[in-house]
Amino acid sequence: MPNGLFGPDSTAEAVTQGLDLSGQTALVTGCTSGLGYETMRVLALRGARVIGTGRTLEKAEAACASVTGDTVPVALELSEFESVLACVGAVREMNINLDMLILNAGINTFGELELVNGIERMFAVNFLGHFVLANHLLPGMRTAGDGRIVHVGSRSGYTQAPTVGIDFDNLRGEGSFDPQEAYGRSKLANALFSLELARRLEGSGVTSNVIHPGLVQTNIARTAPGWIRTGFDLLGGFVAKTPELGAATQVYVATHPALEGVSGAYFEDCNPVRVSGEHHMFNGDMARLLWAEAESMATSYLTAA
Repeated sequence: MPNGLFGPDSTAEAVTQGLDLSGQTALVTGCTSGLGYETMRVLALRGARVIGTGRTLEKAEAACASVTGDTVPVALELSEFESVLACVGAVREMNINLDMLILNAGINTFGELELVNGIERMFAVNFLGHFVLANHLLPGMRTAGDGRIVHVGSRSGYTQAPTVGIDFDNLRGEGSFDPQEAYGRSKLANALFSLELARRLEGSGVTSNVIHPGLVQTNIARTAPGWIRTGFDLLGGFVAKTPELGAATQVYVATHPALEGVSGAYFEDCNPVRVSGEHHMFNGDMARLLWAEAESMATSYLTAA
C-alpha cells in the first residue's frame, strides 16, 4: 500500500492540488453540511460534476447552489429505502456512469433504541441504506470498468463495536442497547461492506476502500445530550479537525492517481493503516455473513427495478 505525501494536517484542497477532474462524475451522500459539503465543494472546484444528496431536495439544492462548479442536487433519505430507490432512479435518468461514489452520510443518535422498518436506526442509515444505494449503482460502474467507491467509516469500528463484531442476533433490538456500541457496529459494518465489495469487484477495474476522517467538527452530535454538545462546542476547536481537514482522506482516496487499483484497504489521515489488536475490521468471513444478512434485510429493495 503506498504511503503518500499527505497526513493529518492536509486539507481536501491540498490533496487535490493540480488535479483536473473534468469529465468525471461523483456522487456524494450527505452533501448539505460538514464532510459531505466540503467533499462536494472541492471535487466541483477541481472540475468534477458532483451529484450531491441531501435528506430533502430543498436542502440539497441550497448546498449545491452555494458552491462553484457543476453540481446536481438529489434527495436521499437513507432511513427510507423508497427514497434510496428514487435517488437511484434520478441518477439513472441522467444517463451517466459514476467515476466516484462517496458514501459519506451518517448519524449518531446518542439516545435510546430507535428502529427503522424493524432495524436499529444507525445500522439502517449508516450502512444498510448505503448498501442498497451502492448495489443499484454498481452495474453502471462495472460496465464502465473504472471507478472508486469510498465508504466513510470510523475508528469506532474497532474501538466501540461489540466485542463479537457484528452481533447478528441484535440488529433489530432483540437484546440490550448501547448507543456507543451501536454506532461502532454501524461503522464496522461499513468497513466490512467495503472489504467484501472489494473482493467481489476484483478484476472489474472498480475499487472499494474505507476511511476514518478523524474527529471532525460537524453537526453529527446535534442529537447528543446537552452537556456533550456544550463540551464539544467549547473544546472541539482544540481536539477536532475542521471539515476542510476531515474531508481530505475521503477526497484523496477518491481521486489521487497514486491509489490507482488499490482496493480493500482502510485509511486514516490519507494513508493506509493496518490496525493492531483484536478487532474485526478485516474479518472476511464476517464480511460475507454481513453481506448475506443485508441482502435478507433489504431483499425487496434490492430486487426493485
